Amino acid sequence: MARRVKVLSIEDEPAIRRSIVAYLEDSGFEMLEAADGESGIATCRREHPDVVLCDLRLPGIDGLEVLSVITRESPDTPVIVVSGVDVLGYAVQALKRGAWDYVTKPIQDMEVLESAVHRVVERADLIRQNRQYREHLEELNRQLTRTVSQLQEDEEAGRRVQSQLLPEDNQVFGPYVFRRRLYPSMYLSGDFVDYYAIDGRYVGFYMADVSGHGAASAFVAVMLKILMDQYRWAYRSDGDETILQPAATLERLNRDLCQEHLDKYLTMFYGVLDQKENVLFWCNGAQFPYPILHDGREARWLSFRSRPVGLFEGSEFRSRHIDLPQEFLLLLVSDGILELLPRGLSESKSGALLAAVTESRITLEGLAAKLGVKGQRELPDDIALLAVTRGGVHG
Repeated sequence: MARRVKVLSIEDEPAIRRSIVAYLEDSGFEMLEAADGESGIATCRREHPDVVLCDLRLPGIDGLEVLSVITRESPDTPVIVVSGVDVLGYAVQALKRGAWDYVTKPIQDMEVLESAVHRVVERADLIRQNRQYREHLEELNRQLTRTVSQLQEDEEAGRRVQSQLLPEDNQVFGPYVFRRRLYPSMYLSGDFVDYYAIDGRYVGFYMADVSGHGAASAFVAVMLKILMDQYRWAYRSDGDETILQPAATLERLNRDLCQEHLDKYLTMFYGVLDQKENVLFWCNGAQFPYPILHDGREARWLSFRSRPVGLFEGSEFRSRHIDLPQEFLLLLVSDGILELLPRGLSESKSGALLAAVTESRITLEGLAAKLGVKGQRELPDDIALLAVTRGGVHG
C-alpha cells in the first residue's frame, strides 16, 4: 500500500485550520495541525511531515521565523506559505527565505491548495530521487575508477570487479524477465550486457562486443557502462530523452567514443521496451548474429544491417520497432558463439544457431551446453548470452 502523504497545517484561526484539515483529509492526506509557531516547530521536529502549510501571522513565533527554522533544520521539507492578501509582500519575502509556494487567503477554492500540495510533493520526490541517483552514480564512478586501476594492476582481480558491474541475473521488470551469461576467452572480457529501468514505463537493455580481447577491450566496455549511465542520468535530471531513442543513443555513443581516439570500436544492439504497449524499439550497431525472437512456436531473426559504433565519425543509425507477442523469448548472442559451431554444416553457422533455438524452449544453461560453450577449457572468443522473456517461453 502506498504511503499517505503527511501534511502539517500551522494556522492560528481555528475555522480556517479545520476547513483545511477536513478538505485535505477527504483528499487522502494524513493531517497534523498546530495553532501557533512554537507548537508547529515542535510538531515538525517530532512527526517529520512531508509538507508544511504555514500562515505568516502567528502568535508568538511568527511564520517567517517558523519558515527559517524548518528550512534550516529540514531543507528538503516543502513549506507552502498560506498568506492573507494584505501581507503579500511578506509572502514574497518568505519565498526568498526558502518557501516552495504560496496560497493567498481567503482560500476560495480548496482545489488550489490541494494542487499546490501535490505539486511540491512531486518536486520533493524528484529532488530526492535525483539525489539518490546522483549518489549512486558517484559511487559507481568511484567503483569504475577502481576497476580501471585494477584492470591495469591485476587481471584476475579486474575480472572479479568487472563482473560486479554486470546487472543482477534473473531480474524482473513488470512482465519481463532478464537473464544473462558471460563466458570470457581470457581473464577480462570485451563483451558486455546491461539492463535497467529507465522510468516506470520503459526498460532499456543492450549487448555490446568490443573489438579485440583482454584488458584494452575490457577498458572500453567499462567506458561504455559509464557513458550509458550518464545518458540515463541526463534523462532523470534534465529530461534529455536520448536514452529512450535507440538510434539517437547509438549516434551519441558513436560521437563520444570517436572523440576519445581509442583505436577500438564495438558492435552493439540497444533496445527499449515499452511495458505499457508491449513494444520493442531497437537499433542494431552491426551486432551479429542478429537477435532471435521466439514466440513459442518458431524463431526468427530481427535482422538489420548498420555500421559499428565508435569506428566512423558521423555514422547515422536508424531505430525500428516491433509489437511483441504476449509470450516470447528474445535471445541475444555475441559472435564468439559462431567460433564453436562445427564446420561442414549444410546450413550456415548462424542458421545452426537459429535451429538450436527453434528446436526447443531452451534455457541459457541448456543453450550454452548444446552449443559447446560449457566444458571448454579455453574459448576462442568472448561469448555473451542475454535472454529477455515474457510469459511461458523459457530463457
